[in-house]
Amino acid sequence: MSEEPDDVSSNHRWLRRVAALPPAARWLVLIAGSLLLGWLLELMHLPAALLLGPMAMAIAMALSGMSFRMPKVAFNGAQAIIGVMIAANMPPSIFSELAAQWPVFAVGILATVIASASLGALMVRAQIFPGTTAIWGSSPGAASVMVLMSESYGGDMRLVAFMQYLRVVCVALAATMVARLFGVTPADSQSVEWFPALSPLSVLATLAVAFGSAWICGLMRIPGAALLGPLAGCLVAKFGFGMPLVLAPWMLAIAYALVGWAVGGRFTREVVTYAARNFLRVLGSIACLLLICSGFAAMLVFFAGIDPLTAYLATSPGGADSVAIIAASTNVDVPFVMAMQIGRFLVVVLTGPMLAKAIVRHMSR
Repeated sequence: MSEEPDDVSSNHRWLRRVAALPPAARWLVLIAGSLLLGWLLELMHLPAALLLGPMAMAIAMALSGMSFRMPKVAFNGAQAIIGVMIAANMPPSIFSELAAQWPVFAVGILATVIASASLGALMVRAQIFPGTTAIWGSSPGAASVMVLMSESYGGDMRLVAFMQYLRVVCVALAATMVARLFGVTPADSQSVEWFPALSPLSVLATLAVAFGSAWICGLMRIPGAALLGPLAGCLVAKFGFGMPLVLAPWMLAIAYALVGWAVGGRFTREVVTYAARNFLRVLGSIACLLLICSGFAAMLVFFAGIDPLTAYLATSPGGADSVAIIAASTNVDVPFVMAMQIGRFLVVVLTGPMLAKAIVRHMSR
């Protein structure tokens, strides 16, 4: 038997040493690398640098064998903070905007859902993935909910996770680059005051509403409770009782990092190896969905008078949390973007099981 080349064997030894690092050391590497990448992306004045830096570091660690376990309570807490951020950026005019432009929202949401379902049906027809896996993996948005629901409806949860989180990463990168072309200037990035003087009682009240709403919605088993619960609770507190929603920027930065770690950490070598044979096909379907949604965005620009970046982010087929982070760091119509994203989230969650069964039944015939 021929011996391995020295460079290959040294790489194997390095990977074994890296994989043998204790959990505490892995977290130190993750935090240090995330700070470095986030800082570098901030120097480039990229929107959502504090999300993309930790996400990239988590992907690199996961693929190198340095897997880490993200506590569920931390991820849920980060989603709750994002929910507060979304609610804080929604002015009272959002409801009148929804009422005045409901045909635009209806067409935009249905168009994205139909496009993703069509791509999933083509993947089912080509027998790329078994059963309903391709349908669940192609659903736009609600990534974590789709992964959890897929197992109960005959899908392969590993492949669904691979498709969903690969799409989230691609969408986040594409949306960030588009936002960089249209939006954030260096002055915008440098104007953040990370440690402002805030009322501790206001911050505690905001967190109490957010976490309490998440807990109640979790008890009710509402899909996406960690994000939608705080969003709904904070909207009620803000518009119903006039309560100010107060969060420090450093709290948002931590939440962004946790979301990035949770997404990037899903890309383990086992999942990537399992799906490697169809990687290019999955990537091609994601690229097609991005192009189709970009076409819908162009229609919003030309026929509804929406500005290009707002239209692109609104129709972007990514998670509401990552799109919210990008939207909040750019000069766009945040209420319009989040109304479209959250509306599509609800449609996908409510129609997902029925749609997956119907498509698979039709294709089998």
